[in-house]
Formats: sequence, C-alpha cells, structure tokens
Amino acid sequence: MFDLDGKICLITGGAGSLGIAAARLLHDQGAKIALIDLEAIDLENAAQKAFGAKAKDVLCLAADVSNEVQVKQAIETCVDHFGCIDVLFSNAGNFGTVAPLEDYPVDVFESVLSVHVKGAFLMAKYVVPHMSKGSSIVITSSVAATRGDPGVYGYITAKHALTGLMRVLAKDLAPRGIRVNAIAPGPIENGFQKRVEDGLGEEIGRDGTEFFNEMIPLGRHGTADEIAASVLYLASAQSGFTTGHLLMADGGMSV
Repeated sequence: MFDLDGKICLITGGAGSLGIAAARLLHDQGAKIALIDLEAIDLENAAQKAFGAKAKDVLCLAADVSNEVQVKQAIETCVDHFGCIDVLFSNAGNFGTVAPLEDYPVDVFESVLSVHVKGAFLMAKYVVPHMSKGSSIVITSSVAATRGDPGVYGYITAKHALTGLMRVLAKDLAPRGIRVNAIAPGPIENGFQKRVEDGLGEEIGRDGTEFFNEMIPLGRHGTADEIAASVLYLASAQSGFTTGHLLMADGGMSV
C-alpha cells in the first residue's frame, strides 16, 4: 500500500523513540534508512535494538542539526552512500524548561529554538537539492503549536515557529513537486515526555502524567508507533495531494 520500496529516508532525532519507531516502520515498507542524532553510540545502540542483524544496513550519522557545517557533512555522506534523499523526517528536538518569564534562562530559550527551528531549516535547505519530484518532508511539530501554556517559553514558541516554517516550505517547494507537512503529536509514552511530566509535576505539585491525561479526550498517552504511522502516511504517495498540512495526532487534546 505504501510505495516506499527503495526510497531513501533521512531521519533526525534518530536515536529517540519516535525517530526509531518511524525508521522501523518506513523500513518495513521497503525504505532505506539514514539516522542523524548527536551521539554515534546512541544511534548505533538504537539501530541495533530496533533492527537487530539488519542494523548494518542503517546509515548512522552523528551531527548537531543546529550546526550548519555538521548538517552539510551529514547530508553529503548520506547522498554519497545512497545517491539521493526521497524523504526527510525532521524530528530532532529538545524541551528546555518550565519557568516564569523572569526566571526563564535566555540560553535555554535560544537552544530550544536553535535545535527545533534552525535545525529544521538547515535540514531542508541542504536536503532539498538532493530531492526530486514526489519527495516528501515531514516535520515534527506538537500539539503545543496550538496552545499557550504558562512557563513553556522555548518549546511552545519553537513549535509555533515550525508550523510557519512548514507552510513556507510547502508553498516554496510545491512547484518542484516536493510536499511538506508536519505532525502534531500530543503526549507520547516515552522518556522525553516523562522528563517533561516530572518537571511539570514539581512545578504544579501533582502527578504530571495524570495532569496530561485529564486534558486528552481519549484519556491516555499515544505511542511512538501510532505517531510513526502518521509519518508513514505523509511520507508516502498515499498523501500525494496533501501539502502544507498540520496533522493532529493528539488524542483530541487540541479540540
């Protein structure tokens, strides 16, 4: 059903639960996989855990997506290895912290925007020249792109900005036949979300997981595999008439 046989898929944030879940699902549909994350050892461990003996077929590239030189080098290595890039899943991100305006660290704010927004911009800028008609870019946004929660200055600002970046890219790249969309996950069962909830719980004086579940109409967190299914759809020709779209995968949290 999903025509990814032989397609080259490059995934940032590749050592995280969402990145590796997407990698596994895309690979199951015939894609060839390249992963980018900060640390080579984390990538190799994640690939080994997800793919076992097939991990040798996964290209692991250590790079900081907010560093232009490292991004260019990683993409050049990927193209040298595979010849082109058909799908970019721009998924790298960090959370920062939760703090009142006066206490929110400027360096943390800058770091969060740099990884999310500058990182997605740089990846698109240097991947697109190696893409052809029918290629797809998928960006990880968040239900946070529809909200404004107290103290979450870096993360929420970055996710709103990513929606704007996605829409500019979609308009700009449409004449080339390259589609650009974003997914907006709600809370997901993974280590990233757990750290967020632990920090929030300390701020509000109650269990952070329960607090989130109360805001989700479906009453539960999502899974990385459920979000990966949305990535697969947007990466494939099954969504061939879809571009500039923010796909909510949030259990109804944004309703």
